[in-house]
Amino acid sequence: FVGTSRVPPAHVPSPNRVTFSMTVTFAKKEIGGAKNGGTRDVPTKKAPTYYPAEDVPVKAPSEREAKSCGVAKLRKSITPGTVLILLAGRFRGRRVVFLKQLPSGLLLVTGPYQVNGIPLRRVNQAYVIATSTSVNVQSVDASKFGDEYFGNKNKSKAKKKGDDFLAADEEKNELSEERKTDQLAVDTPLMTTIEQTPLMAKYLKARFSLSKKQAPHAMKF
Repeated sequence: FVGTSRVPPAHVPSPNRVTFSMTVTFAKKEIGGAKNGGTRDVPTKKAPTYYPAEDVPVKAPSEREAKSCGVAKLRKSITPGTVLILLAGRFRGRRVVFLKQLPSGLLLVTGPYQVNGIPLRRVNQAYVIATSTSVNVQSVDASKFGDEYFGNKNKSKAKKKGDDFLAADEEKNELSEERKTDQLAVDTPLMTTIEQTPLMAKYLKARFSLSKKQAPHAMKF
């Protein structure tokens, strides 16, 4: 029988191909048995059981991604003292005063609490509308507040069984005296500035809402 054999084409490696290399180290291990040689070289770390079947392209980070380091850039329309309208969360539709941007990229805002009952909190700038109204916040010291200031602290809870589980009352998160003092320290100089501007307190207290045939993209805030 005479046949022809096809020679497979040479494989051209992809420029974005991910190559896996691993340095294997061996250790001597004693083996029992008279005919097993006494020792055997055994790898100290097992080889991975999974390898990608296809070439995985690696996306090179853009210049913007490399400089941002994962932190969102602050919008040009948002500056310290800008009045923002919240679009999501517990206080959606309410107005707050922007203080600064935190290292995580979130915005530090306050009502202030004495005007509309909104305390110091973090919000995402994707869920706010920046207005053209602003308040002077130069006298407000917000250097103390960071991302570690917010969030619930992890408390170890003992497991309860039987009647203890049913009879246990839910623990209420009460505001600490430190939080109350910090809120008052921020609101006091801010209230002085707000009281000097006519109708500013009423503007911050009013809710934002839309009625029929009102397009928010066509409005000037």
